[in-house]
Amino acid sequence: MRSRRLVVLVLLAASLIGALVTGRDLFYNLLYLWLALIVLAGVWTWMSLNRIRVARQTRTLRAQVGDSIEERLAVRNQSGLPKLWLEVRDQSDLPGHHPSRVIAGLGSRQERVWVVRTRAWQRGRFRLGPLSISSGDPFGLFRIARRLASTNQVVIYPATVDLPEFPLPVGLAPGGDALRRRTHYVTPNAAGVRDYVSGDSYNRIHWRTTARRDRLMVKEFELDPLADVWVLVDGDRAVQAGEIGVTVGVEADELPWYQAPAPVRLPPTTEEYSVSTAASLAQHFLRRDRAVGLVAYGETREVVQPDRGERQLTKILETLAVFRATGRVSLRDALVLEADQLPRGSTVMLVTASGDLNWVGLAHALKRRGVSVVTFLVNPASFGGGHDNAGLATALWGVGLPAYRVEKDMDLAASVLWRG
Repeated sequence: MRSRRLVVLVLLAASLIGALVTGRDLFYNLLYLWLALIVLAGVWTWMSLNRIRVARQTRTLRAQVGDSIEERLAVRNQSGLPKLWLEVRDQSDLPGHHPSRVIAGLGSRQERVWVVRTRAWQRGRFRLGPLSISSGDPFGLFRIARRLASTNQVVIYPATVDLPEFPLPVGLAPGGDALRRRTHYVTPNAAGVRDYVSGDSYNRIHWRTTARRDRLMVKEFELDPLADVWVLVDGDRAVQAGEIGVTVGVEADELPWYQAPAPVRLPPTTEEYSVSTAASLAQHFLRRDRAVGLVAYGETREVVQPDRGERQLTKILETLAVFRATGRVSLRDALVLEADQLPRGSTVMLVTASGDLNWVGLAHALKRRGVSVVTFLVNPASFGGGHDNAGLATALWGVGLPAYRVEKDMDLAASVLWRG
């Protein structure tokens, strides 16, 4: 474009010099021609983005690794003049997301719509937008651009797998059974009904029993202090291993209709395998109506207090989506900090790539206090790291603490069947 503009300016200058030196009509006519061309191109360029409307719709702003993110983009020419060409350029930072398009020949009052489907291959929080739209004259002399600053944030949750074969020894992994003790608190364990007394909350009234007995009856509940399951993720960067980078697969809209999407493959890092393991454990227990909490030591200490239900799973997945294993707190120090916060009867699921033995004694002390400890060891050696944590797994089993090893390219569901 610059070269064309330079050529026109050189011809304009040559025509001007020729007209002034020779006075011949030919050079004056050429001078007027080049001036008219420049004016026409400038006006055309100025009008090329006049009354252009761009709309962007995202089906969902929450997805999981392996899901497809679908966006619908529309460009409408609301003016009475056709547009020769328009270029829509997207500046999203979502890996593999390319909704940019060049539109040729958009007529008056016409609209061009296209749909982009991108498969999410990396967890995290990403920006969709902004968009920029540009156009120019048919001679390629000028170009005009307009930036549409509107953006959205899309959160990609980590990949999870079902763990149907996860062994749950009675009184160990589940956290224990309910205490047969009545409480005035509302808990998930309904014990029966009793007569209403002054001070009972109206939301505890059991209306069906009230109607049947013709007097107010309220629900009774039992304590369940042993139900908490804590997932603790070790984000000490000193023990991490693997290739740093993003593996981007084929976009969903590029796949043939007869070809199924490729299976999800985690990036080959201990961080990604640790996060996926933690997310899968949280999903496993929450879907079995356990109260699950999360503690993750990464750049900062992230805590999600124990709770039940799908909303709790969403909180945990959102926290893990942006987790980065760049912390400076070792697993031993993390256990020292968290030990006093773990009530008797609770269960701790440790997810770590550590191979140090200096925290085994702390974990054993927790067991003696009545806190069950189950460890998932992501093996750095399988990711190209310098140490293997097989010795740590042996030491944990030696003091009666279950330990399961997770290797690169191993199915997480199979890892719970493989003792270290």
